[in-house]
Amino acid sequence: MKVHSDILRVYRSLHTWVGICSGLLLFIGFFAGALTMFKQPLDRWISPPPQQMAQLDAAQLDALVPRILAAHPAARHEFTLELQRREDVAAPMQWSEGGSGRELALSGNRWLASLDAKGAVVTEAVTPSLFGDLVDMLHRTGGIPGFLADEYLGVYVLGIAGVLYFLALVSGVILLLPTLVKDFFALRPGKNNKRFWLDAHNIVGITSLPFHIVISLTVIVFAFHDQFYDALNEVVYADAPMFGPRAATAEAYAFKDLLPPSQLIERVRAEAPGFEVTDLLYMGLESPRPLVRAGVYDAAALVHGPITGYVGIHPYTGEITMTDMLPGKTDTWGGIVNYFFALHFGSFGGNLVRWIYFFLGLSGAFLFYSGNLLWIERRRKKARRNAAAGTAPEQSRNTRWMAAATVGICLGSVIGVCLALVAGKWASAFADNINHTYLTVYYSGFLLAVVFSCWRGAAAAWQLLLACAASCALIPLTSLAAVLLPGLGLWAHGSAAALGVDITGLAGALVFAWAARRSRRRALGGGRDSVWSAVPAQAGDTSSENAGEGEMA
Repeated sequence: MKVHSDILRVYRSLHTWVGICSGLLLFIGFFAGALTMFKQPLDRWISPPPQQMAQLDAAQLDALVPRILAAHPAARHEFTLELQRREDVAAPMQWSEGGSGRELALSGNRWLASLDAKGAVVTEAVTPSLFGDLVDMLHRTGGIPGFLADEYLGVYVLGIAGVLYFLALVSGVILLLPTLVKDFFALRPGKNNKRFWLDAHNIVGITSLPFHIVISLTVIVFAFHDQFYDALNEVVYADAPMFGPRAATAEAYAFKDLLPPSQLIERVRAEAPGFEVTDLLYMGLESPRPLVRAGVYDAAALVHGPITGYVGIHPYTGEITMTDMLPGKTDTWGGIVNYFFALHFGSFGGNLVRWIYFFLGLSGAFLFYSGNLLWIERRRKKARRNAAAGTAPEQSRNTRWMAAATVGICLGSVIGVCLALVAGKWASAFADNINHTYLTVYYSGFLLAVVFSCWRGAAAAWQLLLACAASCALIPLTSLAAVLLPGLGLWAHGSAAALGVDITGLAGALVFAWAARRSRRRALGGGRDSVWSAVPAQAGDTSSENAGEGEMA
């Protein structure tokens, strides 16, 4: 396909600069997003073996709920009934004191409740590990702290990055159109590794293009969903609520008139045949707008949440009040929203799709990392072309800083997450609040990597890659230490989910160790006119074109 050269120049410039402006933040979002596909296994790996309370059937829940609500008024604001026994579910009834919001309650206690063998109520207050939620927050905010109104500031920044990301996708496709057929699956290794990295960047971008289009659009929707919903309410729904009617009464309800959970479960099952009811989230029981949000699961369905779809039911009348988040029962606009959520979360197809999304997330992180490396190499070629004869090319300050930021921010986020995960076990015995330990360790590892890369320059890439390998290796080594040295007070779970975390950590360690070896060879023996070189360039040093554009970090 023939595209005019002037058009290609415009789109090349657009692709380059929007990628550079958003790439580092999106790397963190994609890396953390890949990990959120397995939030439950991560929380299972990091949490000590729970003293699980007895799981209850529906009839026992009917007896438990009114007794807890009478003794613990805080539960009337919001509580959850877990209807399935899972490794990560400590009790059939759970609630937190205080209001709920978008900010994570890192120091908040969670109350657990059940019945013992004699039918007596058993309660316990615990500080739950929120590692999975903190990784999800990293995915949504890129690690940018602070609030704007009632939302994380990083969410809006990532939404703007999503707009730039979409522009980069469109411009990248246009750039590839002239050679798309000929070079689509071309992967040309050899002395000129810049060509190899460019081929790999293009292959990953084109083959995963539908995924990246979906993610870019959904990132924008999630970041600005309040604004979109307000606009839809004005233009489409007028005065009607967007997600189904929830009429308020003149007076608040009293919890003593609640329908038993068993009746609510049966009504949800009748409304969602073929779905499994997983949990009941009670909200605002003594308010004019009480609601029970029932989670419903079907592995084959495109659902609204990360794992389940939702059905809203009135806790006092049993009326189904919300089906907009239930596949097959929603209207056109609600269905579009459901598809956005499902395609972003990968909440369909079971574990197979989760693993596919995991690798697609990592490939997205690679796309941004490799894009920055290619930009840096192009600047290097320009510096060589403009250098006076007999003098060593000198990289511009902007190029050196961008190279240092690329390795420091990208690899620092990997180091920080892995160290925080490991610290969850080693620090559990003496940490006052393990959730604050996660944040401290993550930002310490991340900032140290950034400072180190700024101090040593991009030549520090091989050392940071080695630190990534060591951080990943600590995950399975910690589990091994728990098995071989029980006196340490560590623990290791034998479930497939927890073992999967160890195996993935080992695989990551091997990949990063291989990358560190190649990067070290490049730093010590590659072209000295490169920002990746640890050996200063000397006057008259004229590296060959292949050596100069050879192995990239």
